[in-house]
Amino acid sequence: MKFNLDNLVNEFQELENKLSDPDIFKDQKKVREVASRKKSIEWAVNLYKDYKKANDALVENKTMLDAEKDEEMRELLKEEIRNLEDNIPEMEEKLKVSLLPRDPNDDRNIIVEVRAGTGGDEAALFAWELSKAYIMFAEAEWFNVEITEQTLSEWGWVKEIIFEVKGEWAYSRFKYESGVHRVQRIPETESKWRVHTSAITVAIMPEVDEIDIEVNEADVEMSFCRASWAGWQHVNKTDSAVNLRHKPTWITVFCQDGRSQHKNREKARNILRSRIYAHEEEKRNKELWEARLAQVGSGDRSEKIRTYNFPQDRVTDHRIWQNFSGIPYIMMWRLAPIIDALAVADQQAKLEAAWRWEI
Repeated sequence: MKFNLDNLVNEFQELENKLSDPDIFKDQKKVREVASRKKSIEWAVNLYKDYKKANDALVENKTMLDAEKDEEMRELLKEEIRNLEDNIPEMEEKLKVSLLPRDPNDDRNIIVEVRAGTGGDEAALFAWELSKAYIMFAEAEWFNVEITEQTLSEWGWVKEIIFEVKGEWAYSRFKYESGVHRVQRIPETESKWRVHTSAITVAIMPEVDEIDIEVNEADVEMSFCRASWAGWQHVNKTDSAVNLRHKPTWITVFCQDGRSQHKNREKARNILRSRIYAHEEEKRNKELWEARLAQVGSGDRSEKIRTYNFPQDRVTDHRIWQNFSGIPYIMMWRLAPIIDALAVADQQAKLEAAWRWEI
């Protein structure tokens, strides 16, 4: 795989010139596309400039060494050459990584959906625990979290919860969580101390707006009903809950977050756009594991990306076949080691998939 990095530098300069032209701001979609492309190649461009400077300095020092007669100066030049020769391979590796295809959604806000699957109350309990772990992890990384919708079981656990995570690079931190999560443990009600297995599904969707995706109003069926969250005064006196159905894809959204019908309608539209966007992304990238945004399976135990084995205090991610201990800490908020390991594995897989790098 060949990369003409001088052309990349030229492209970066052209993008900067476009963003300095006032006329481009007449088209906000174009602004976002240009700014996103500029941001995606900026790291590679800066690394390449440093790499070129190091190589030029290496050639210059070797030329000077050939002509230099003074032994003290020759030793200084030799030391500089050794330092450059030691650093340049590391710079090449960083440059290779910077040239890997980048996910255009990485810097977006996200919508997280957690649903109880197979396992009844145990699945609902684990859905509550994992969603709480996600929220604490997001807040620990300085993201803002807002719960949009939740449906609870009779015991107060989570049948379904939807929440927004806002902040730069939110999607890049959560994108590997999409899929089926399986839990193995002994329920408190189990008299014979048998391990039960249940499962939940997690979907991570990049938040999009009308600039990113247009939804034809004629394709959306909207209905209203009274919100049903327990404990809210007057919540059932107005038809504030909103239900949307996108007829071409049969994607539905129900929102009863607040008393305001207008607020619920806007939130529902936001979730609907994100689900349609994820649906279209899934169709375009179904062969690529790292771009799977919405395929979370049926919630069956046999479909899984990760298993949480409480009796053995072990979390296994089946995509990288790596184990992690300390489930109590992981379920509090310490998900970073797992997420970081997945990001590294993804990066390594992309490097291995590349043919030969030529700089």
